[in-house]
Amino acid sequence: MTSTTRTVRRRLWLAGGLVGLLLAAGLVAVLTFPSAAAATCPRCYGLAPVQDRLYAERDLPDSDRQRLIATYRAAKQTVDAFYQGRESDPAVLACLTPECYRRIGGGGERGVAVLNRAVMLSPRGIDPVIAAHELSHVELHVRLGSRRAQIPQWFDEGLAVLVSGDARYLYPPTAPDRCRDSSAGPLPRTHDAWLAAATADEQVYARAACRVYRWAGADPGRAVLDLIDRIEQGERFDSLVEG
Repeated sequence: MTSTTRTVRRRLWLAGGLVGLLLAAGLVAVLTFPSAAAATCPRCYGLAPVQDRLYAERDLPDSDRQRLIATYRAAKQTVDAFYQGRESDPAVLACLTPECYRRIGGGGERGVAVLNRAVMLSPRGIDPVIAAHELSHVELHVRLGSRRAQIPQWFDEGLAVLVSGDARYLYPPTAPDRCRDSSAGPLPRTHDAWLAAATADEQVYARAACRVYRWAGADPGRAVLDLIDRIEQGERFDSLVEG
């Protein structure tokens, strides 16, 4: 065997090993983070296109398909109106069965945003309010980019409630004061702290929404867009919004 042949074989062996490692890493990622994998490849998880960036289980009855389309359209319109257009375009993965939602990595939530690339909706989340809430998260994150790290979780969640108009946590826009819970005190800043607080008391959403609503004033969409502009210009969130 010549030295050239040995070199070629060694390179082929190394290349094969590298491919094997990459495939193994990909398999681990799929098994460990199915939601991220589903966001990248909805079809790989049994979801089919319904309209635009909306995906759902295959062979849906026409009534379910139309309900999904109406939910998707209404949620997009809500976020469009608040932000005066959208810069984000996440896929929306909608599951009408618990089995589907578990398969794509969902848990007990109604919906969740995934890596700013997708929104997952559970059977309990096929609702314009829930969909708009999750789309609001993605829109804010995309507009802020790396500066998103400045935004405490309470503001992100409170804003999503305000954008979606969730009547569980805010009174209607016609009310003189929309706050359902105006309790004072610190609110969770990190994602983990938020999850713990929301598990213990779901009304933390109402308190966060009240805080954002009162900060935003009469024109909340304009206030949020101005906040984003000022953060992009180098100002710090904590100097602009009282926590």
